[in-house]
Amino acid sequence: MSITQETRLKKAHVALMKHPETALFSGVILMGKSTVTDDCPTAYTDGINKVYGRKFMEGLDDAELRALILHENLHVALKHITRFEREFKDDAQLTNASADYVVNDVIVNVKDSNHLRLPKGGLQDSKYHNWSVREVYNDLRQKRENGEEPKLDPMDEHGFGEGEVSNLTPQEQEALGKKIDRALREGGILASKLGSKTPRSIQDLLDGKVDWRAILKDFVMSTTRGKDEYTWRKFNKRHLADDIYLPSMENDRVGELIVAIDTSGSIGSKELSEFASELVQICETANPEKVRILWWDTEVHGEQVFTDGEYEQINTLLKPQGGGGTDPQCIPNYINDKKINAIGTIVFTDGYFYVDKLTWNISMETLWLVTENDRLEVPTGKIVKQEL
Repeated sequence: MSITQETRLKKAHVALMKHPETALFSGVILMGKSTVTDDCPTAYTDGINKVYGRKFMEGLDDAELRALILHENLHVALKHITRFEREFKDDAQLTNASADYVVNDVIVNVKDSNHLRLPKGGLQDSKYHNWSVREVYNDLRQKRENGEEPKLDPMDEHGFGEGEVSNLTPQEQEALGKKIDRALREGGILASKLGSKTPRSIQDLLDGKVDWRAILKDFVMSTTRGKDEYTWRKFNKRHLADDIYLPSMENDRVGELIVAIDTSGSIGSKELSEFASELVQICETANPEKVRILWWDTEVHGEQVFTDGEYEQINTLLKPQGGGGTDPQCIPNYINDKKINAIGTIVFTDGYFYVDKLTWNISMETLWLVTENDRLEVPTGKIVKQEL
């Protein structure tokens, strides 16, 4: 007597939670709903719930089914759906593929080959071992720009911007993220008792490590972006060749972005170059009205202003000024004195300065990108460490 796919799903869950190399994900597997349906062609997660296509499951043996289930739960554990929703909007195929290369790398590196076997069509490349989604994304994009044809077709679906998670507020998504982290820690206790070692990508999450590039991009996109609206003033060029006239998306950009760079001497050329290169790519995507670079130590020694169409020159035209002590209070003082109407400030610093008398008396979002001081605390804004 054949068993149903629903029963196979439950048995696979138990097998994954009991095995030393996958017990880590027990708590995540139990989160949300896991459903078998006739409507889904392969498999799918919205960031918390998982859906499996009945016909697709029927074509998999037990090891492949366990790999598929772990694949979907890795997307949940690594928070791919919420962390990379904006990248998905920019390039859905590239984002889907990048996320799959990352989770499949975890699967193929499970030592017990009888426990998991990647289903046919799963994206996998040993080159991407221990790479982040953003690193894979940039590599695949570069290959495509060089005229190569990297493999980009995933074996499953991804619910970016869809399902239960997309309807959550930012605060609710943050709470969900903490719940996922807690589930991983609890699973980690079980896995350690069984003698398992946590994969690096998961350990980075548990250790609180974040991708500073992702945080930087999120900050720039969210602070400089106004309301998206369709407009008939400009036509969507993609369809003009077919004599199809559709409105294009127009973004109401607001304010300007301030980038305050510490020139006290501790930030090296490598750190500055990496930061500037990332800033160029982000600004070309977000397209803010203006980017104002402030060079500061104990005072602001000068500024450089870049506008739309000039952002690609930021990395080559930067001219650092100053080189004394460090007092970030000069930044809000300068902004207020010059009556600069900005809506976001990025402070790039080594993080070594006195904060006792720091009064960040400007009403705008602030991101502190810190190269060295892990213990820095500031009165306002978000801190992220630049890890190279």
